[in-house]
Amino acid sequence: MSTIKLCPVHILTAFWLKIDPLLLAETITMKIALAQLNSIVGDLAGNTNKIFAAAAEAKAKGADILLTPELALSGYPPEDLLLRPAFLAECALCVGRFIDELDGITLVLGYPRASGDERFNSAIVIRDGNVLGRYDKLLLPNDQVFDEVRYFSPGYSPFVFEQNGIQIGLAICEDIWDIEPASAADDEGAELLLILNASPYNQAKQSTRREVVGQRVDETGIAMVYCNMVGGQDELIFDGQSFALNKSGELVAQLPAFSEQVAIVEYQKGDLQTAEITPDLSDEASAYQALVLGVQDYIGKNRFPGVLLGLSGGIDSALTLAIAVDALGADKVHAVMMPSRYTADISVNDSREMIKILGCKYSEIEIWPIYEAFMHGLSGEFEGLAADTTEENLQARARGTLLMALSNKSGKLVLTTGNKSEMTTGYATLYGDMAGGFAVLKDVAKTLVYQLSSWRNTQGMVIPERIITRPPSAELRPDQTDQDSLPAYEILDAILQAYVEENLSRTEIIAKGFAKADVDRVVHLLTINEYKRRQAPVGPRITHRAFGKDWRMPITNRFSM
Repeated sequence: MSTIKLCPVHILTAFWLKIDPLLLAETITMKIALAQLNSIVGDLAGNTNKIFAAAAEAKAKGADILLTPELALSGYPPEDLLLRPAFLAECALCVGRFIDELDGITLVLGYPRASGDERFNSAIVIRDGNVLGRYDKLLLPNDQVFDEVRYFSPGYSPFVFEQNGIQIGLAICEDIWDIEPASAADDEGAELLLILNASPYNQAKQSTRREVVGQRVDETGIAMVYCNMVGGQDELIFDGQSFALNKSGELVAQLPAFSEQVAIVEYQKGDLQTAEITPDLSDEASAYQALVLGVQDYIGKNRFPGVLLGLSGGIDSALTLAIAVDALGADKVHAVMMPSRYTADISVNDSREMIKILGCKYSEIEIWPIYEAFMHGLSGEFEGLAADTTEENLQARARGTLLMALSNKSGKLVLTTGNKSEMTTGYATLYGDMAGGFAVLKDVAKTLVYQLSSWRNTQGMVIPERIITRPPSAELRPDQTDQDSLPAYEILDAILQAYVEENLSRTEIIAKGFAKADVDRVVHLLTINEYKRRQAPVGPRITHRAFGKDWRMPITNRFSM
């Protein structure tokens, strides 16, 4: 059994009751409700109502405390909304509602706080109309997808409050990645640390979180409860998976990934007690569910009536279609096959088979007459010039034009189907297959596309096997395959991961055993196609480093990396 830490409240109460303080501490019980919420950035009224509903559920379950995620009131990240005084004033009014209207439970609420000319990423503790205190985030992340230094001032001190005779400290997200904030709470007498989080998903992130929090437990001897946000916000995915570690650093509770939930963790006998522990998902399951949630929330939160996508008979569009239907339902998805004279019959047949399985709306529109009209119009300009990628790109742009016309007419958003390998090398056509509003596979390398497609079929066959097994091709000229001008995807994606996600130099990658010619070619293609990526639609981030918030390379750039 872990050592029980006696606080002054224990000792004083035991003195008046004339009992052993240790026996009193043994009897203390407290229930903490973790509100794993999907807030919508800027929807202050909606988020407020969601938190009130979570409080009602928590009270019904006998909770003493309701712990919300970081910036649960405003949604995360609110970005430049924080620079608007009216937004911060409305946040303050919503906090006032909790002070005036919420009773019967202690609320730990994450919200943005204005004080004079400064702004803070804060948590306020409210109980029965009283403000017990506020805690301002001490450490502000300013790397990867985070730029909190732009918006917030750092806090100055720890904050500890009492509930049921237990001394409770607070931390907010980045605070737990360093020893100082947890140590400061320990010095103030905290027996338990509650951590508010808006920690974005990437593959293997959950194990890293538990490891880091475990280090803080080992260093302080304090049990810790980690409440994380869930949901999609533009390119960021928040996976939830809130958890708790007891004073021995053992996992005693874990909430499901990618879903909202209010769950109870109990503090008894000086430590957190074992509750439900939802098992971790496999790598493929977590990545796939992250993509589904990203599509679901981007479309739902932005109030699009549905989506359109070009279905080619290839694996990228097939996986995108499966994700879209899983996210939105077949009734909100419209797939369009746009064959040309280079489109193989099996591509059309496999697409039709997939539509039969999924049951979504489907159209076929021949592009060759449209392409020939373009070529006729350009014949004078092209006279005497040999055919090259221009003609291939023109086919892609004909398809993009058709999809955007259907989007304008229906209001549905076009999902692009290009993957991260294509975004790296520039093997995508501006105003063609890059035309659209949300790039579902933007952070999914080609090799992972195959893995996710095979995994999805284990949950129920939706992608015809031939789509997975046949060689990939853009089908823009006779007998074309992707490997005509690129290294094998296993090699390309390994170089991509080393260079983009691990930030290794060309020399370091070559030293790992890759051919110099392959490395030089991939890095060259990556560098010269930055202008394309800047014009690509936003897409869900599932890796440590995606082409988005955490990739900010200059377009005009002559540094050879």
